[in-house]
Amino acid sequence: MLVHAALVVVSVLFLAPLVWMLATSVMPESQAASQSIRLLPDPPSSVVEHARENYSTVWNDRTIRFPLYLRNTLIVAALGVVGMTLSSAVVAYGLSRIRWRGRGVVFFLILATMMIPFPVLMVPLYLIFRELGWIGTLTPLWAPAWFGGAFNIFLLRQFFMTIPRELDEAAIIDGCSHWKIFWRIILPLSKPALAVVALFHFIYVWNDFVGPLIYLTDQDQYTLALGLQLYQSQAGNTPWNLLMAASTLMISPLVLLFMLTQRTFVRGVSTEGLK
Repeated sequence: MLVHAALVVVSVLFLAPLVWMLATSVMPESQAASQSIRLLPDPPSSVVEHARENYSTVWNDRTIRFPLYLRNTLIVAALGVVGMTLSSAVVAYGLSRIRWRGRGVVFFLILATMMIPFPVLMVPLYLIFRELGWIGTLTPLWAPAWFGGAFNIFLLRQFFMTIPRELDEAAIIDGCSHWKIFWRIILPLSKPALAVVALFHFIYVWNDFVGPLIYLTDQDQYTLALGLQLYQSQAGNTPWNLLMAASTLMISPLVLLFMLTQRTFVRGVSTEGLK
């Protein structure tokens, strides 16, 4: 009973900022700036009217073009998720299903890269991307994902190792190459783990602020995270109700995506943890 009560308290504390953000986004400016705590505008019947006005104002802003930033973010997210999932799966397959000399050392070196903070790599990466002519484009935001990620490689490797090797041996007898084993056996059996990797990277790309801040130079190429910061710091004080409406628009796709993939996501994490 105490455990459930503690979980309820923690859940309320976690949801309180989200509820406040959503409530503020459907209020007029005068009530949003007041210090009184309220969940609905006064009168409550005007919630639909204020919500339509606030969200329409944010979405149709001529200076901060959120539809364009949404398109840019979706492009980066789509290319990054596909690249991260495929490349990490290929590397994880080589480290888990193929026996070769030195794979333990290579796996250790891959894990060691997780200890390197991004600020250490920021300048070298910028110089490399500048030499490639990628600065001022969306390419630096998704191209590195096609070389895999240490954590995702680790997660998929551990999952692949739980798949019986008898399946590989039977496929080899039938004349399958490693590529066919990987594509026709390993990947279909690893859908929950692949979904976890895809969701993790999608969330990372969606919330990434430092990358676009460093590599993008044209406002037309901004992502949602950078656009939200620009909307907050534009000339004059942005009304709280509009700022919260913009924030709600940004996190809504993540919440919707998690709700749609919750069963697969939880299954992938729990399966990986049990095995």
